[in-house]
Amino acid sequence: MKQVRNMTHQFDGLAFSPADILLPRNCEYTKWSVVACDQYTSQPEYWQRVEEYVRAAPSTLRLILPESCLDGPNVETDIVEVNNTMTRYLREDRFKLLPGCLIYVERRLDNLRVRRGLVGMVDLEQYDYEPGSPAQVRATEGTVLSRIPPRVAVRKNAPLELPHVMLLADDPERTVIEPLSDRKEEMELLYDFELMERGGHIAGWKLTEQQMSAVAGALRALADPASFNARYGTEDKPVLLFAVGDGNHSLATAKECYERQKKLVPPEQWEGLPARYALCELVNLHDSSLEFEPIHRVVFRTEPEALLEALLAAYPGAYRGEGEGHVLRYVWEGGTGAVTVPHPTAQLEVGTLQSFLDAYVKEHGGRIDYIHGADVTRELARRNGNVGFLLPAMGKEQLFPTVIHDGVLPRKTFSMGEAHDKRFYLEARKIR
Repeated sequence: MKQVRNMTHQFDGLAFSPADILLPRNCEYTKWSVVACDQYTSQPEYWQRVEEYVRAAPSTLRLILPESCLDGPNVETDIVEVNNTMTRYLREDRFKLLPGCLIYVERRLDNLRVRRGLVGMVDLEQYDYEPGSPAQVRATEGTVLSRIPPRVAVRKNAPLELPHVMLLADDPERTVIEPLSDRKEEMELLYDFELMERGGHIAGWKLTEQQMSAVAGALRALADPASFNARYGTEDKPVLLFAVGDGNHSLATAKECYERQKKLVPPEQWEGLPARYALCELVNLHDSSLEFEPIHRVVFRTEPEALLEALLAAYPGAYRGEGEGHVLRYVWEGGTGAVTVPHPTAQLEVGTLQSFLDAYVKEHGGRIDYIHGADVTRELARRNGNVGFLLPAMGKEQLFPTVIHDGVLPRKTFSMGEAHDKRFYLEARKIR
């Protein structure tokens, strides 16, 4: 264990480091691993298929609560059941412990592209979701504070965490993760299996001490303040080492739970709190598999015609059809069309649309959902009482400069891939 501690010391001061990772044993990995809980919230049939496939097998399905259940009538009972199952799995010794390790991951997506990542833990002391924060790890989107308490309810008494958070590093020279792809023969293969429901294939290897040392060195180079400011043409800007690409609200929830625990113990004990850290996967923004997909909007239980008229009235000079400015394309039972907002004040179309929808729903009712995939958006939008908006993709090269200069993007601005490309739960870590 002394060697492990010496290795982790190489990461002192960095927001990302090796973790005590738990992997399942004596189970069918394909049934064990399920997609992130915030996917398919408007498609309960997806989760029903997963339920029927998993049945009584050990599975992360029993250790998470799909977000579609957060508003359900049995949510409190569901949370207790999740926590009890975690405790039971620990008691039954269903996990093997990998102390102080990093896992190199290759995920072959449904489109056959390979996404490379590194599983470790992020220091929540170095993360902040407030816009304009100087923290090493920052949110990429506005955090909806109302979404945190229901998630805190799930996490606050849980003995384990399962990550679907993805951190992004702006590493165009490919110094941190990519060198590992040619050195897999030096590592221990930990898992190698097919994921369910078009999730593709995933394999993971345990890094050697030498490889972890190389990762620490590469991260330190990225975190160098002089290099950082030169890279972005800034002066004395605090270093943004990682941007949260996926799981903003999950990481904000982990932060809230940690802050609560801090109030119960003296500061000298904070470093030793398991809740101070959160398991996550680090991915290079420049990974060739990463594509920024737009996240579309569907408004449920509304009057589409009235909503569109209100949209036209909300912005001076807005008109139906496509022209110069922000073009907001819509779909509803009555067909398709577009509204153009000339001379917009927001940087992105999603900013123009979201500020209107938030105000409209607050005044007139309805529910906004955030949909991955244009086909699903069209299908849902064409149902009676719904209207959908199809948004353009954002260039990923805009991400870090926007967060550095402007704070955060409007919430749910982009998604990295389709829903089935999202992170699947696999690894776990004790947080109590």
